Amino acid sequence: MTPVADLKRTHRIIWAAGNYASVAEIIDDAPPRDLLAQLDIVPGDAVLDVATGTGNAALKAAAGGAQVVGLDLTPELFFTARRRAAEQQVAVEWIEGDAEDLPFEDEAFDHVLSVFGVQFAPRHEVVAAELVRVCRPGGRIGLVNWTPEGQVGELFSILGRYLPPPPDFASPPPLWGSEDHVRDLFGDAVELTFTRGLNLWRFESPDAYVTFMETSYGPLVKARDRLQAQGRWEHCRAEILAMVERRNEASDGSLQMYAEYLVIVGHKPE
Repeated sequence: MTPVADLKRTHRIIWAAGNYASVAEIIDDAPPRDLLAQLDIVPGDAVLDVATGTGNAALKAAAGGAQVVGLDLTPELFFTARRRAAEQQVAVEWIEGDAEDLPFEDEAFDHVLSVFGVQFAPRHEVVAAELVRVCRPGGRIGLVNWTPEGQVGELFSILGRYLPPPPDFASPPPLWGSEDHVRDLFGDAVELTFTRGLNLWRFESPDAYVTFMETSYGPLVKARDRLQAQGRWEHCRAEILAMVERRNEASDGSLQMYAEYLVIVGHKPE
């Protein structure tokens, strides 16, 4: 197995861990709504949602009449995605696949989307090229990514101080939330526009948030397991809790915290 394939196998295990569906519920409102509001998706359009997870963006696009394919490296997440599609009475084709090697012909889709998805694929340049390749001329690429300076970006920065560095070929996920980085990735292939948004996280307390994430969010579940074995998890957890308390805007003991994301729309020239 090559180093790239081995890392992707690890990624699949990470995202299948915990209960990502419960995390996805918290980011199912503003982020996909902000993205879809900037795209001119009409009934009948062919839409690809890359790294779809449990289908937050795919289901909303399908509800508007688009012909949607949802692709993810972790097919375990499709159990929830299919249930949600049935409950919402919409049709989505769910396909196991790799964002770095999309199993589609060139120029196959009118819109290519990803909401908190492709930023976790290791080779950013490869992903960007694939998104452009499968988007038709005149179509749009629409992405939502956590920013480096936002709450989720800081969470990954904390984890990075405790975990081994990624391989040289892998770029940090929060870089996809940097406008300069995204411009470098796409070059002249698409015409880019950027906006920013905030996702609200509300919990009974800061500690309740950390407890939820360390048992539900795959990257944190696996980091906890590794660091507990080394006797280092409590130190890492304390840093995460301190970050959350610093960002907390509630004054009654509960948690009200915002996580910044970057909305990217790339128009592929005719």
